[in-house]
Amino acid sequence: MYERNAENEIKNDIIEGRNAVIEALRVGRSIDKIFIAKGETDKTLGHIASKAREAGVVVVDADRRKLDNMSVTHSHQGVIALVGVNEYCSVEDILAVAEKKGEAPFVIVCDEVSDPRNLGAIIRSAECAGAHGVIIPKRRSAGLTAIVGKASAGAAEHMAIARVPNIPAVLKELKDKGLWVYGAAAGGSNGLWDTDFTGAMALVIGSEGDGIGRLVRENCDFIVNIPMVGKINSLNASAAASVIMYEVLRQRSGR
Repeated sequence: MYERNAENEIKNDIIEGRNAVIEALRVGRSIDKIFIAKGETDKTLGHIASKAREAGVVVVDADRRKLDNMSVTHSHQGVIALVGVNEYCSVEDILAVAEKKGEAPFVIVCDEVSDPRNLGAIIRSAECAGAHGVIIPKRRSAGLTAIVGKASAGAAEHMAIARVPNIPAVLKELKDKGLWVYGAAAGGSNGLWDTDFTGAMALVIGSEGDGIGRLVRENCDFIVNIPMVGKINSLNASAAASVIMYEVLRQRSGR
């Protein structure tokens, strides 16, 4: 009976990996159970178990085979937490984060980024670079899955993330609220080092294969290109996003 119940439980969203689970506990994420590899004497896993019990979370010793079967990322590092699905916020919530901080809005918009590891990496960079939120589409995009949470190294716990039905419509909404929209694309007419990112803005990152869609591109005020001096003429989505986000941070911090 227990095994059957466990199989039903793992259909819920899960958080995997030591850093991601520690962050979830630290911010008070609702966690039902934490499964930890049986017989492990690792201090970090012991710390996770202790913090979980202090928070009233059930800790279950599980053999490695069970964890491997539960794992989505195949890199659970000996710990898996069963949680509810992450709640998405609204676009208005993201703008409210910026207003509360007294900062010009800095929003990341992902146009059909389907690789969950890329989305997780983008969320991680966005949190580190001071973005106020990330917007993703409901269709043809990775969502807030276990793989995304793992790839973000816990950053998804701190980032406001909105899921919307139509990216072009959202870009129009952001422009109506005074944000400039910058799209990242090879061959863009605006060089990264020559573009002013100090105002209220949204940065659009395109899909891994096709880049920014036509309708999305038409709603961008600027198309920004990253200088390339090697034989390869492009970066993947998450790498390109990181480069531009840190140029935004550099300009906004006055460095």
